[in-house]
Amino acid sequence: MTTSRDEHTLQAALRANLRQVLRPLVRILLRNGVDCGSFEEEVRHVYARLAMTEFSLEGRKPTVSRAATITGLSRKEVARLLQQADQPDAPEPVSQNRAASVVAGWVRDPDFQDGRGEPRPLSMDDPGGGFPALVKRYSRDVPATTVLDELVRVGAAERLPDGRARLLSRSYVPTRDDAAKLQFLGTDARHLIETIAHNLSHSGSEARYQRKVLYDDVPDELAERFRHLAAERCQALLEELDQVLSQYDRGVNPDVVGSGRRITGVGMFYFEEDAEAIDRGDGET
Repeated sequence: MTTSRDEHTLQAALRANLRQVLRPLVRILLRNGVDCGSFEEEVRHVYARLAMTEFSLEGRKPTVSRAATITGLSRKEVARLLQQADQPDAPEPVSQNRAASVVAGWVRDPDFQDGRGEPRPLSMDDPGGGFPALVKRYSRDVPATTVLDELVRVGAAERLPDGRARLLSRSYVPTRDDAAKLQFLGTDARHLIETIAHNLSHSGSEARYQRKVLYDDVPDELAERFRHLAAERCQALLEELDQVLSQYDRGVNPDVVGSGRRITGVGMFYFEEDAEAIDRGDGET
């Protein structure tokens, strides 16, 4: 049984580590003009919604009073936040996962490769083997021109003078659109923290894979060399895993049978910090 002293120790550790999570997040917010009040409003919104959907007492319906009690918000505030939460945001024209699926299919599917096994430029006028066929196979009901517009917008593809579409990146990683890049803040950071949250309460075979390799005294020149090596090796592994996982996805293979619907994947990321700045207490420079 957890004692009050144990709970205090756990909460202190959580608050200390929370600051580490918030530092890069708040840095992004400040760079993009999001003030503390706006951030607090989003935090309040999430507290109210999760209190109502995931933290009700067993066997009882969730109530505003219960949500107010465990969040520290007033009942009036909880009600206001929940009313706002019921107003859906406008959907994105092309979701990241669909755009990424099209890029992955372009890279791995022999029907859209050249004689060397590389993704070939695709005609927009060929419904049988061109870009429309690629989109139909990997993004289904989204118009091909809409998908291409998105890929061109973020720098993942280009339109050639003869009208064909050419792939510029082997993965959907926006290179020149800040809004598209910021979308990864919500998806990738959420997936990593969800894995950490799962592993805090599960162990052994029930834990999810979460590992990293880290050394703290690498010269700048060798760190740059390793960064390129890591990107090359990780990209190759991700493409291999993508080929396997795409066979299990009913959106790509309608013949796959089974119960439930899981979002399943593996994320990799390179990280680098200035150790001397951290030692001085400056954090990331």
